[in-house]
Amino acid sequence: MIVGKGGMGANTEYACKTFKAIHCVFPAGCAVVAATEVEEIVQAEWCDLGMPETLWNCRVKEFGPLIVSIDTEGHNLFERNKAIFNEREKTVLNEICKHVSFIK
Repeated sequence: MIVGKGGMGANTEYACKTFKAIHCVFPAGCAVVAATEVEEIVQAEWCDLGMPETLWNCRVKEFGPLIVSIDTEGHNLFERNKAIFNEREKTVLNEICKHVSFIK
């Protein structure tokens, strides 16, 4: 399991499917909860890329809540939702504009 900070792309989808891994993210606003559950940093890799890009191997207590963003079949929740939202965008914007068209 990899816990990341945002959506990932095709390479991560491929790796999750190939190696039967999952990519998860914390729901917005839960970073403090995540930090309090880390018992030990076991190892840090790629530190030369900077702290946000470092791969942290941590021992944790009860770690969550988490959202599975890419599953072991490579299905990407964020990409699927992005496509759905993009399909609905024009209709939703038109409906919103009907109600706020008086604002200039």
